[in-house]
Amino acid sequence: MVLLEFSMSPLSAGESVSAFVARSLDIIDKSGLPYQLTPMGTIIEGEWPQVMAVVTACFDAMRADCSRISTTIKVDYRAGPGGRLKSKVASVQEKLGRKLST
Repeated sequence: MVLLEFSMSPLSAGESVSAFVARSLDIIDKSGLPYQLTPMGTIIEGEWPQVMAVVTACFDAMRADCSRISTTIKVDYRAGPGGRLKSKVASVQEKLGRKLST
C-alpha cells in the first residue's frame, strides 16, 4: 500500500493558484481513494497504479492550460493493508496520550 503526498501548481498562472488546486482536488475526490488535503499538498492512499493514475490525471488537467508546472511527490510504500492515512496519526497521538492538530 502506498501513501503518496504531492503538490502541483502552475508557475505560469500568477500569484494565486487555488483554482488549479481545486481542479486537482476534484479529480482526487472523484477517484474514490482515501485522501487528506493539507495547506501544502495532498496525501493519497492506494496501490501504486491507482495513486500514480490520480497524479497523472491532475497533471494532464493542469497542462491543458499551463505552460509550466511545479510538482513535488513523496512516496511511502509498505506491504500490507491500507488505513495508514489515519492509523499513522493515531499511533503518534496514542503515544502522546492526546489528540494533535491534524
